[in-house]
Amino acid sequence: MPIPTGGYRQMADDLAARIRSGEYPPGSKLPSYAELSKLYSIAVTTVQKGIRVLEFQNLVVGVPGRGVYVREDVGQ
Repeated sequence: MPIPTGGYRQMADDLAARIRSGEYPPGSKLPSYAELSKLYSIAVTTVQKGIRVLEFQNLVVGVPGRGVYVREDVGQ
């Protein structure tokens, strides 16, 4: 799946599709903000906004000091 470039919405939509397709299964850790920033060619602050969208959609949960993980109950 090609990586879209653009704003936080495009990143959030792409990651949501990847989560729903099983590319990132429940319980898996997402790439770091720095990695996502490089992958999507956007600023780290833009990545943070996109992750907040995914949290609002109940797709991911942030664990302070550990990273962002796909929720265990996604797809149930």
